[in-house]
Amino acid sequence: MKLGIFAKTFSGPSPLEVLQAAAASGYACVQYNMACSGMSPLPPHIEPAAADSVRHASLKTGVEIAAVSATYNMIHPDFATRKAGRQSFEAIASAAGRIGTKLLTVCTGSLDAEDQWRHHPDNQGDAAWREMINEFQILVEIAERHDILIGVEPELANVVNSAQRARDLIDTIGSDRIRIVFDPANLFEEVTPGERRAIISEAATLLGDRIEIAHAKDRNADGSFATAGKGVIDYPHYIVALRSVGFRGELVAHGLSAEEAPGVAAFLNGVIGAAAP
Repeated sequence: MKLGIFAKTFSGPSPLEVLQAAAASGYACVQYNMACSGMSPLPPHIEPAAADSVRHASLKTGVEIAAVSATYNMIHPDFATRKAGRQSFEAIASAAGRIGTKLLTVCTGSLDAEDQWRHHPDNQGDAAWREMINEFQILVEIAERHDILIGVEPELANVVNSAQRARDLIDTIGSDRIRIVFDPANLFEEVTPGERRAIISEAATLLGDRIEIAHAKDRNADGSFATAGKGVIDYPHYIVALRSVGFRGELVAHGLSAEEAPGVAAFLNGVIGAAAP
């Protein structure tokens, strides 16, 4: 596995400085965010020079661009807001090749108009599911035009809030463009150690053929998020579960500070090394 980190972990006025910080902290790749290029995370347009600057920084530092965030609320109750997010998704998709990646990451949204990461009681209803499927059908057309992949991250507060719902999405859309961003910390809150391990193993088995990238953060015992290695997730078990379904891709740390980054890299490299066959 290749160790990566969210580029937004590091502050800096340019892609080069952000990627240099990632390399200095022990990471071989990043999940990029256009905010690291001094623009909106969801820009309406990306100039070729801006995309090229990310690629040049990657080549200079040796830090690969594993993915670019293109997350917007795809079931936002305001259609104009939804359309603007979709247009930004296409702007990022059109620049992905110049940036040096094929993977754009998304979440599946919430009917909460203020916060796409906040649960809404209707998120699990049939109407929300239909709206999400309709949006994904449009995104798949965009993905075909620009030859990119769509990395879907299940989130407890979103429409796709479990591994089974992610599998249902894959099977409903029926396109190889749909891939999975696998983050075990997004699959539970307060559960027993045995339940945590079972949830991770079952999710990896169910989604293993579509896992394109994996995330590394953690949960505290009270259900709140924690930095990888400082919570209750059994990381050796997690890495073994990924390996057991053939995953050999990028493991991307996030939910940490820049100061924590070197220590998290050492922790994850240690777990990966110990789990090696």
